[in-house]
Amino acid sequence: MKELLEYILKGIVKHPNEVVVMEFTEDGKKVFEISVNSEDVGQVIGKDGRTIKSIKILLSSVSDESNFILKVVR
Repeated sequence: MKELLEYILKGIVKHPNEVVVMEFTEDGKKVFEISVNSEDVGQVIGKDGRTIKSIKILLSSVSDESNFILKVVR
């Protein structure tokens, strides 16, 4: 799932070489921490969070896991 997330993110940002996805567990939930160039943060989140919500829905549909969190950091 981490590889798919990286693939999707690299396709929508201006600086794909700066996309870093860290995966860890916190309070029993899988967390994907997304780090992108500061210019790309808005692109990843999208207007009213639509892009990041859509990415989460897509990941949920292709994975057995639906108990995960996506965090965007700079």
